[in-house]
Amino acid sequence: MKRTALYSKHLALNAKMVPFAGYDMPVSYSGIKAEHQSVRERLGVFDVSHMGEFFVEGEGAESFLNSLTSNDVAALTDGKVQYSCIPNGQGGIVDDLLVYRYSSTRYLLVVNASNIEKDWKWFFSRKPENVSMYNASDDYSLLAVQGPKTAEALQALCPEVNLADLTYYTFTTGSMAGIAEVIISATGYTGAGGFELYVKNEDAEKLWDAVMAAGEAHGILPCGLGCRDTLRLEMGFCLYGNDINDTTSPIEAGLGWITKFNKSFTDKALLEKQKAEGVSRKLVGFVMQEKGIPRQHYRIADANGETLGEVTSGSESLSTGQLIGLGYVATSHSKAGSEIYIDIRGRLLKAVVTKLPFLK
Repeated sequence: MKRTALYSKHLALNAKMVPFAGYDMPVSYSGIKAEHQSVRERLGVFDVSHMGEFFVEGEGAESFLNSLTSNDVAALTDGKVQYSCIPNGQGGIVDDLLVYRYSSTRYLLVVNASNIEKDWKWFFSRKPENVSMYNASDDYSLLAVQGPKTAEALQALCPEVNLADLTYYTFTTGSMAGIAEVIISATGYTGAGGFELYVKNEDAEKLWDAVMAAGEAHGILPCGLGCRDTLRLEMGFCLYGNDINDTTSPIEAGLGWITKFNKSFTDKALLEKQKAEGVSRKLVGFVMQEKGIPRQHYRIADANGETLGEVTSGSESLSTGQLIGLGYVATSHSKAGSEIYIDIRGRLLKAVVTKLPFLK
């Protein structure tokens, strides 16, 4: 197992450690529910240093990235971030990612930890001569400080940057806690607001300590992967490997909004046809009407017991108390209000398809 630069911090905080994407990662510290509520109501800090970072530079960078990602990279301006995915040439998804634009000739890609090697090979093998790439995944640590009190707590650490000016999906580079060139990004995977902070490994512990100290008066908690999952599920955010993968199309997954057809890119014709003609299955959110937690791969059926699809993610919503899930179902049962049934250990328990996000 690899270890992040903050591994000793997690041990000192008595974190429960688990293997994840090749790393020994904290799943919880004080408990998933307490950490979840801290992020929704105040703030929490996550070590997500296992994520991958690629720098892409050169005269051809914009057109190169635009040809391999589903969203329109040309629509970005300096200091903006874009959510996108990488079509795999067969209607599926190599990965979902964030694209950061420094300029038209310099970008940062942030990819999922489990896909770093796969993504790197995908991009690098298709790179033209006027583009250079650098895999900085082993150089950077990443702290996700999330929650409504984040800007107030962190502002004192970065007097040169007005955090209130960083609107959703924008970023800047500045000094934070006396550390130069921290990438400060108004992004996150919780729906609770906040910032993601990219820092060189040698400065990770210093930044962690500063964030914890700055957040102490606001009730900050260190948070693990457990509540990261419950938080993202409440927002209906896809998790690669669960809700999207090499066999799911962006159109099926409800990611048509990041699939732009005003440019040429991998799978354009296929995905454009799917959008025009429709697909046979769709990813939906649902709320259980009977007591039972839906788990990944549980069968989804209609009232007659006929298979409609399967669950991809499921949990209790710790903010609402509802039992919620995501799953692919036949398009005939994908509209909000449709009744479906989750096969939980041989019992068909009723659920209702709902519009996302679960937490309004």
